[in-house]
Amino acid sequence: MTTFHPVSDRVCFPEEEEKTLQYWQQIDAFKTSYQQSVDEGRPVYRFYDGPPFATGLPHYGHILAGTIKDVVTRYAHQSGYCVERRFGWDCHGLPVEHEIDKKLNVKSKEDVLAMGIGVYNEECRSIVMRYSKEWQQVIERMGRWIDFENDYKTLDISFMESVWWAFKQLFEKKLVYRAFKVMPYSTVLCTPLANFEVNQNYKDISDPSIIVAFPYVDESACDFLAWTTTPWTLPSNLALCVNPHSTYLRVKNKKTDREWVLMEARLPWVCKELKLDMDTDINIEDKFPGKVLEGIRYKPMFEYFNKGVWKEKGFRVITGDFVEETGGTGVVHCAPAFGEDDYKACVAFNIIDKESGALPCPVDANGRFTDEVPDYQGQNVKDADKDIRRDMKATGRLLLNANEVHSYPHCWRSDTPLIYRAVPCWFISVEKVKHDILKNMERTYWVPSFVKEKRFYNWVKDSNDWCVSRNRFWGTPIPLWHSDDWKEIVCIGSVAELEEKTGKKITDIHRHFIDDLKIPSSRPGMPDLKRIEEVFDCWFESGSMPYGQVHYPFENADKFREGFPADFIAEGLDQTRGWFYTLMVLSSALFDEPAFKNLICNGLVLAADGKKMSKRLKNYPDPMSVVNNHGADAIRLYLINSPVVRAEPLRFKEEGVRDVVKDIFLPWFNAYRFLLQEVGRYENNGGKFQADPALVEASDNVMDRWIYAATQHLIQYVDQEMKAYRLYTVAPKLVDFLEQLTNWYVRLNRDRMRGLSGADETITSLCTLYEVLMIITRLMAPFTPFLTEYLYQNLARALPEGHPDRCASVHWVSLPKANEKRIDAHIETRVARMQTVIELGRQVREKRKVSLKTPVKEVRVIHADPSYIADIDYLQSYIKDELNTMELTLSTDASAIHLSAQANSQILGPKFGKEFGPIRKAVCELTHEQLQAFEETGEIAVCGHTLKRDELFLKRSAKDIVTNPNLEADGDNSVLVVVDFTSDDSLQTMALAREVANRVQKMRKKAGLSQDDPVDMWATPADLTKAPNIQKVLTKEREYLHRCLRRQIFDGEQRQGHEVIIYQEDVTVNGEDLRVEFTLSGIRFNEQELRRLAQSIKVESSDGPAKANGVAATAVNGVDGDGTDGLVTAMKGCLLSYEVEELKQLASSNNGSVTFNIEGAGQCVLIRDKHWSA
Repeated sequence: MTTFHPVSDRVCFPEEEEKTLQYWQQIDAFKTSYQQSVDEGRPVYRFYDGPPFATGLPHYGHILAGTIKDVVTRYAHQSGYCVERRFGWDCHGLPVEHEIDKKLNVKSKEDVLAMGIGVYNEECRSIVMRYSKEWQQVIERMGRWIDFENDYKTLDISFMESVWWAFKQLFEKKLVYRAFKVMPYSTVLCTPLANFEVNQNYKDISDPSIIVAFPYVDESACDFLAWTTTPWTLPSNLALCVNPHSTYLRVKNKKTDREWVLMEARLPWVCKELKLDMDTDINIEDKFPGKVLEGIRYKPMFEYFNKGVWKEKGFRVITGDFVEETGGTGVVHCAPAFGEDDYKACVAFNIIDKESGALPCPVDANGRFTDEVPDYQGQNVKDADKDIRRDMKATGRLLLNANEVHSYPHCWRSDTPLIYRAVPCWFISVEKVKHDILKNMERTYWVPSFVKEKRFYNWVKDSNDWCVSRNRFWGTPIPLWHSDDWKEIVCIGSVAELEEKTGKKITDIHRHFIDDLKIPSSRPGMPDLKRIEEVFDCWFESGSMPYGQVHYPFENADKFREGFPADFIAEGLDQTRGWFYTLMVLSSALFDEPAFKNLICNGLVLAADGKKMSKRLKNYPDPMSVVNNHGADAIRLYLINSPVVRAEPLRFKEEGVRDVVKDIFLPWFNAYRFLLQEVGRYENNGGKFQADPALVEASDNVMDRWIYAATQHLIQYVDQEMKAYRLYTVAPKLVDFLEQLTNWYVRLNRDRMRGLSGADETITSLCTLYEVLMIITRLMAPFTPFLTEYLYQNLARALPEGHPDRCASVHWVSLPKANEKRIDAHIETRVARMQTVIELGRQVREKRKVSLKTPVKEVRVIHADPSYIADIDYLQSYIKDELNTMELTLSTDASAIHLSAQANSQILGPKFGKEFGPIRKAVCELTHEQLQAFEETGEIAVCGHTLKRDELFLKRSAKDIVTNPNLEADGDNSVLVVVDFTSDDSLQTMALAREVANRVQKMRKKAGLSQDDPVDMWATPADLTKAPNIQKVLTKEREYLHRCLRRQIFDGEQRQGHEVIIYQEDVTVNGEDLRVEFTLSGIRFNEQELRRLAQSIKVESSDGPAKANGVAATAVNGVDGDGTDGLVTAMKGCLLSYEVEELKQLASSNNGSVTFNIEGAGQCVLIRDKHWSA
């Protein structure tokens, strides 16, 4: 019985992954591994998983982030940590309500109140886990290990209570306040949005671009000109604002005889838009600073709010620095309910009272005009723009009626344009803790670092106070109860506290359970306090997940403190202004600590055309379809080994996933299968394979030493880079190592493993390949969990029972530790140089279109450094074989080399911009002598600039190529390889031998033969008179032919007639016909020796059958005079009466001979390799 289970030569990775999933379920792999780490008392590695919504299906962005999280947490577990991995669900907020609004045709807040908040919220509750099973199926199919049974949900009362606790801490720290504030507002969702939500969805749209006239009250012939893109805000106008420091003009329009006031810097734009000539149509009457205009009164555009306090205080010119010289007319119309700058400016000039909150806001929660503006009542504000412009045109106050395309914020959920609207909101005073956030940010480590240092830092530095209230229904209610006069506000921090204050038993704290609860006022005789209507922004909930998931501080207080901050989190770039931000705000405000220590931020996964993935456009393949086609591991490695893990965008292409299978997994699998085949061959020949690291370490074979040193270096590198969370360096290194293993080590050592270099070399090379495969399988386990499990289950059979690395799953095995004593930089350099020379030699052959099957006369390697040449000399046998050259000549004579250079456009282009063109041309014109000096000094002056080593590419060529057409060369920055393609008869014969070998190998494949099939091969010219070159190959180059085939091929003329032919084919090679036959491996007779033996034996007549060791043989009946022919025939018959393996075994047990008792001849001793062979 062989050590390893045999495997098919074909593998379907998706099918094997399904089998692995079943196996994991059978052994409860994930839970068992976690429990083992708990039982072993391992140190805790804390991971926070950001909660997604389960109202939609997972997409590639989720798969990417989940893969990153899985790789890191698997690696941490296999590095000796106890890693709890709990899944979480975001259950509240607009995404859920939006689905119910569509289902129930809810159009407004009134619709919800009509049906009842309880009915609405329970509808929401019913769908929050709509796709949870699909999520679990996708995540588990992708190989991610995470706990769904012990998940957390933001709708659980335990989670919501922790959110209350966090909010009360902020309230007691005076970090919570209520204010009217102009906020980005979704008219579809009927709620304000936080600034970081607004920044997630800007779109280019066409909006009105109008200039309107506001006449002076005292001068009917003079107008202020104001520009706006929001005509719907004009009915609410209360002021005009100018920049006090800018210069303004009073000009006369000669065509209309009216005077205008506008900013001097904007006059050219206004004239252009109104199609006026500044020289002939405009006369400048006066020039003055904007400050002069302050206080001048003007006539309102509409009369809706020209009454009461606003008539008294409003409709006058105010000043503000926010008015810019780069757009509009320099006169800004202010509607304080619909613009943040407008609001601040009107407060500053006492036009509106901040405390009372009273201001003209004739727009309801659904974005429709109220009865305060009866002419447009019930219209959506954006729809009303058309009618408003029509009415202003009728009054002669609309001077420009155009449109412009500009970038405008849209609701990130409903994808509709936002408006800005003053609403009463609850805020967290982020500006008070901004310093602490920035300080704590410095204690965190981000990959890539620029996301933290630039994007996140700038966002925090410029951040405003955080609006945490939403005028919605399905969410965690803000736990504030207030008096009618707002002089008494109570913040509740727990369920127990609410029960105590209200005297009611609380089982759920959603709105429909607590909205009606009253809290007695602390002021005698005053009405009870009522809860505010708002619920929390769901970002406040997700930012509270470190506390909510463990019900801190009500439970698990020690567990929380031990695991806070988290060791690791990961999400996409869009969370810079989302989850990352809210985590840091709350942790800084609550504990003055960061919420996490290490963070990986991934980029966006786009469709193949670079556009955002869209279900509507169907511009990307279904993830599960790709999994079924290529496997989850292929997707994982495709994503991890891409720029997306450096926070750069990735254009997802299914062919990229397919290439992972073709270029990485299949060569890896084939190396594994090759090991199994050769171990099977070794054990079938009487050996016994067992893993033996000591044998590997003791090997003096250069390729063994190289691959083992590279393996130990890889272990060290992966450990170093994974500790730094640089997946973008680890994955490429692992992939490159697999290429080194499969394309170099296995290929260059096939003959050793097949036993062609002796038994000792066979077992040493097999043990080396096994050791390296086992190590790379363990290192790759976090990245490709399925394939590594598949390989490990068989590889582990070579480990003795009780070995620490022999477990039920590869994911239970600790990662290997580097044996630093075996790291050998010199041997790695040697082999790298050898590979460079071989690759350059191949490139030279490609230039000449000369196949590697064609031998060449000479390969010359030139390098000025003697150590480089010594390294090549040390490995020259491999180079000669790989480049199929008769001679390898090495030289340090640099005089044979000509140097040229090219500019590194990737570095120099951005560095010099428009100057790069002349620099590139000058670099190409540098002389050989100049470049020689550059090589020595590492810098060179070009066009007045000093260029460094990495800014130029040096190119080497051979000087004598010009005079010898048979020479071709190629080189890199250091070495030159010259190939001599001069041909002669011997080279042509060897080339023909290679071609014959190639045809024979193809026939073996066509015949369905495997490496170990017991087959003999025979070749002969189909017609000896017409195939002289074939005949020459089969006679003079037979040994070379054997080396090419790695097995013997016999002369077909020497077939003895008893062979069983299983395949025969005639082929034409270079115009000559060749016949190839495959026969079952059998006995070959040495006719001459058998006849000599027969002649030495006196033959007696016999009528009975001959017996050979008890087996019937051919009778000796004396065909010829002395009976020699009959005896030879009898001997052959005796030998053929045995199976080949049986005969070989019999000879082995009898000192290489078999003895037959042949009646009439007596005892005949037939010696193996003398009288017969097999």
